[in-house]
Amino acid sequence: MLETTWFVLWGILWAIYFALDGYDFGLGMNMPFLARSEDDKRVIYNVAGPFWDGNQVWLVTAGGVTFAAFPGTYAVLFSSLYTPLLLLLFALIFRGVSFEFRRKVDSQRWRNFWDGCNVLGSFLPALLFGVAFANIFMGIPLNAEQINEGNLLTLLNPYGLAGGVLFVFLFSLHGGLWLAVRAQGEMEQRAATWSNRMWYAVLFTVVAFLILSLIYTDLLANYVANPLLLFVLLIIILGLVQTKAFLLQETYSKAWACSAVTILSLTLFGILGIFPSLLPSTIDPAYSMTIANSASSTLTLQIMLGVAVIFVPLVIAYQSWVYLRFSHKITAEDLDYEEAY
Repeated sequence: MLETTWFVLWGILWAIYFALDGYDFGLGMNMPFLARSEDDKRVIYNVAGPFWDGNQVWLVTAGGVTFAAFPGTYAVLFSSLYTPLLLLLFALIFRGVSFEFRRKVDSQRWRNFWDGCNVLGSFLPALLFGVAFANIFMGIPLNAEQINEGNLLTLLNPYGLAGGVLFVFLFSLHGGLWLAVRAQGEMEQRAATWSNRMWYAVLFTVVAFLILSLIYTDLLANYVANPLLLFVLLIIILGLVQTKAFLLQETYSKAWACSAVTILSLTLFGILGIFPSLLPSTIDPAYSMTIANSASSTLTLQIMLGVAVIFVPLVIAYQSWVYLRFSHKITAEDLDYEEAY
């Protein structure tokens, strides 16, 4: 029972991370297309500024849960996906540094360098997370010793690449919507126009990804066995439809919320589909890393659950306060503030 509880929490934490940090990645990826001046870039940085580091807490939490609740899976995951995870780590580091460093030197070349780091440091994680999770949903070639017999090129299969493209488009839409929520004037309209266009790209890739899931994975086996889980697919559809509906009504905050629901439900669609595995094996299901053969001891899981019950609500409460405190539109006065990005 504890193993199942932590599996669900593990999936929810990753889904929350993608829904929150996803718009940060989207803002960075969209910068070359939406920012036409230095002030436009500063608006984008300040739109993300109060939130991006807090959103990283969910990555640390999701990674920490993987390590503490399922150490066997954590070990196999990092040994199997070492190269992409290392690329992901460096991309996140340079992206984080770019927020602080671009304003340290009054030089256009200096700012352009860190802007490039932000763009690349947003695009690469989106792509790599999509490729990684798509391969997890499909399964990786784990042998009897839980050693991955594939390599980096093995991960770049059609389904893995489809997952990468899906995450890039999802986060681009999500970031565009957040920019429309917090920017004003021409930048708000530009972000809304971009989001409307990206919605069609997301619709196409979501449909394609679900079709490819039927071809390349066994995700739907759990849904056939438990038809109530099909509700997750319904939420994906409703989230997409309502995102477009609120976009057309120019209620961008509601559109962003629906986009977040779409990301949450898409992530949970794959995670619920692989249960009880965390890393399915394509060589033999018996070689898969599951909640049974990779979980920590009962005592560890019990202690972790107590800690989670206390601290996760505190994190949620603090982040909710931050979002309420900084929910206003970015103004010229905000950009003139000494601590502005």
